[in-house]
Amino acid sequence: MAIEDEIALLERVPTLRRLGGAAVRNLAIAAESLSLQTGDVLFSAGDDADGAFVVQRGSLALQPQGGSGEEAIAGPATLLGETALLAATKRPATATAREPARVLRISRAAFLKVLDSYPEAAQRLRELLASRADQWGREMENIRTALARGRSPL
Repeated sequence: MAIEDEIALLERVPTLRRLGGAAVRNLAIAAESLSLQTGDVLFSAGDDADGAFVVQRGSLALQPQGGSGEEAIAGPATLLGETALLAATKRPATATAREPARVLRISRAAFLKVLDSYPEAAQRLRELLASRADQWGREMENIRTALARGRSPL
């Protein structure tokens, strides 16, 4: 895949698009492309996560740790492991290729280097994360209120 195609792919990912053109270009340059065959495991639940993956083509099945919970499907332009771009964490699910697939791996080190090099991108990411935290807080308060009233929040 040409670098222009990788840039275009990363710009389709909402979180990465917020970083801006120059930062996304540098991420695309630093990213590593990996090919998977049907049934290949990209990562397993509980593995240390030192970066994220963006699905380029194909799809992956995500099975939560312990096999409990509903399987999710990740297709092109899906970002897997967003939190691992910023902090050490564990993979919460196992990702298995459902068909031949290709992913871009973005290491935490490369991501943090881009944020360090582009402070305006870091600020936009900070604003996005703060907005999400506010939204999660409102949702938790709605659940707390519904539970206090004895109603199901769902």
